Amino acid sequence: MANLRVHSDRLELQLTAAEKSLAFRRSDVVVQREDIRSAIITEDPWIWVRGIRSRGSVVPLVVAVGEWKSHGGTDFVLVKGKRQAVVLDVAGEQYSRLVVSTNRAVELIESLKLADAATPDE
Repeated sequence: MANLRVHSDRLELQLTAAEKSLAFRRSDVVVQREDIRSAIITEDPWIWVRGIRSRGSVVPLVVAVGEWKSHGGTDFVLVKGKRQAVVLDVAGEQYSRLVVSTNRAVELIESLKLADAATPDE
């Protein structure tokens, strides 16, 4: 399963070799922290998969990895089974949304909040 790492300036989605192969990618997905607009946890990630698969692999309700294009932009999807997932809306990046299954959704949201709290308000 992919590893999500929150840094002070970016969020890294570190893909396994198999996930890179299924997504037809050579590199990990990196999103700048300042471009993350919202983050939510969902129990049913499949309802968040929108548009048409443009690059990647899918076995419905089993696994979806890759890029989906819609009128809302391009989404990166990494959904496995019926696991809990995090949905990140992003502005100004390669992707407009990331939908990622993770066993640590709550910890990810908390770490994103902590990073926001460390930034002083003006």
